[in-house]
Amino acid sequence: MAQYTMTRGRYMRIGAEFDGDGVNFAVFSEHATGIDLCLFSPDGARELARLPLPERTGYVWHGRVPGLVPGQLYGYRAHGPYAPEQGHRFNPHKLLLDPYAKRITGHPRWSEALYGYNTAAKSQDLTFNTRDSARFMPKCVVEDPSFHWGNDRPPAHTIAQSVIYEAHVKGYTALRDVHHAGHFLALASDEAVDHLLDLGVTAIELLPVQAFLNDRFLVDRNLTNYWGYQPIGYFAPEPRYMSTGQIAEFQHVVKRLHAAGIEVILDVVYNHTGEGSELGPTLSFRGLDNRSYYRLVADNPRHCINDTGCGNTLNLDHPMVLRMVMDSLRYWVEAMHVDGFRFDLASTLARDDNGFQPNGAFFAAIRQDPVLSRVKLIAEPWDIGPGGYQLGAYPHPFLEWNDKFRDGVRRFWRGDDGLARDLATRITGSAEQFDHSGRSATSSVNFISAHDGMTLRDLVSYSRKHNEANKEANHDGHGEDFCDNMGHEGPTDDPAISAARAQRSRNMLATTLLSQGTPMLLAGDEIGHTQKGNNNTYCQDNELTWLDWSRADRGLMAFTRKLIAFRTAHPILRQKRFLHSRPRDADGTDDLIWWHPSGRRMTPEDWQDPELANVCVEFRTASGTPEYDDLEYAIFVIFNAGSELHVALPHPPEGQIWSRHINTAEPEAPPQTLAAIVHVPAHSVSALVLEGPG
Repeated sequence: MAQYTMTRGRYMRIGAEFDGDGVNFAVFSEHATGIDLCLFSPDGARELARLPLPERTGYVWHGRVPGLVPGQLYGYRAHGPYAPEQGHRFNPHKLLLDPYAKRITGHPRWSEALYGYNTAAKSQDLTFNTRDSARFMPKCVVEDPSFHWGNDRPPAHTIAQSVIYEAHVKGYTALRDVHHAGHFLALASDEAVDHLLDLGVTAIELLPVQAFLNDRFLVDRNLTNYWGYQPIGYFAPEPRYMSTGQIAEFQHVVKRLHAAGIEVILDVVYNHTGEGSELGPTLSFRGLDNRSYYRLVADNPRHCINDTGCGNTLNLDHPMVLRMVMDSLRYWVEAMHVDGFRFDLASTLARDDNGFQPNGAFFAAIRQDPVLSRVKLIAEPWDIGPGGYQLGAYPHPFLEWNDKFRDGVRRFWRGDDGLARDLATRITGSAEQFDHSGRSATSSVNFISAHDGMTLRDLVSYSRKHNEANKEANHDGHGEDFCDNMGHEGPTDDPAISAARAQRSRNMLATTLLSQGTPMLLAGDEIGHTQKGNNNTYCQDNELTWLDWSRADRGLMAFTRKLIAFRTAHPILRQKRFLHSRPRDADGTDDLIWWHPSGRRMTPEDWQDPELANVCVEFRTASGTPEYDDLEYAIFVIFNAGSELHVALPHPPEGQIWSRHINTAEPEAPPQTLAAIVHVPAHSVSALVLEGPG
């Protein structure tokens, strides 16, 4: 063991912090009796020193080592009781990752040594495993996160301007002919950025990029954790996405995207960690203080509460665990310059012993935070815990993924009976869920497909899931995608089926981008990407999930671009205020009118017709909108899931005309001036604009 000097250090800033001529180490543990700092050789193979942290202030253990510089490898060992029945699982034979580590060298190599107990014993986790885990563990790295940002500025698009593009770092870039394909730096390539600009999206929402685990059961099956929803480091970028191992790679990507006007939103997982249940490995949080970091069963703290389906639940009721989450979020905003977050299984974050609390500690902390209250915040509003489905219950300024939009739109275009009325609710921002507590119509994140579930192409090509590649006997994944193969399961050479599938794809894209709310597209949907019917590709890091740009559907991509440009050009489609058929101050006309194809207004009896297969809607600027936002007259949209229609148009004011700009049956058609009656092809969407001649 080498000789190092250890001094008092400071407790205020948790983590490993380089101060110019040494490194201060601070780590939280309420129940430990001692914490050792372990320093390693540059290759991580040799433990050079094991230094007990000399000070404890409150529950923060700390010390400073003069002479250390960025690049130093380290980890911790924690001493304390091994008493699973009391929730304690301290084991100094296990090397532990620093929860605040800004870089991690790689991933654990699966071994029995990673477990705090003897896995072969009958009593399992009640036993004590003395095997040292250091050689199987990645190491933490001391980092200086400073970066030359120059004149970097967040694009700061308003929510109303936003079109979100959900993408996977590797999936989006692995098959591009660029340097560092499949890694962070590929996101900064001209090809990757130009595609986002060409589409017209305003933000890229990245699947988890915080360091995550390759689950042992996947490794045993020769699979891998592709999506990344098993975090083990909330401050560290995922090592597999770094080409040189420098965190500056991610910072460079953000700077490059910002320069192009593209925001960066991170999908983050603060509801659980990759350590799993009480039978999982001891890698970090469990070994540092299992009882503090995790929610445990009250009358049997040997067991974790599992509201996430992943084995454990982070204990945000503990102020120091909540602080870790808040510090992590601020770090990604302040040091990495990201523009917002999408919170996985967000209901877990708001649950305490009394259930879901929309004004609980986590949401209160974010909403008052001077940094985090200013970025985009998106909730996945459900989990599997008690009272977990909470669509519409989140406080401002959170947006929410709207699965009712997803499912309702899929079913309408599949031809299910009685879905017209539901579609009317979805295209107007799902007011029954979101119009309360001062929330905006943009609160609903509208999407047809996301990473979890079938792609757009597969929704029209398959009638059931095909997850055999996951090696779970096709039992995993959603049981109901509301998909439809349209006459043949999987790929087909039948031109009629292919044409019908293409048109339905355009219909669903058009519905997403012509609705009130905030649209989100799944990367690859615009080019016709297929996952061969697999609706749960969490473990498929291969050509099944990587976007094949050489086979891109150029026509679909052009139509998607056209839809986004149309939405961008028409503020009526992206209003902050809800539309409730109320008279407008400007001219007394209603801000929302539902039309019957015959030219009269819809009646309650019309809406009750189970065979109603069309929705004709006139959008106007919302009642109560200030004059400075009243920018155009009206947009008339016809969603027709039935046979062809002839729709009588509202009589235009003198000096104005109706012009059709979008027709999913003729995606390349230029704008067309219309007479009093418009022909609407079967199974199509038309969008008309009230405008002056020329």
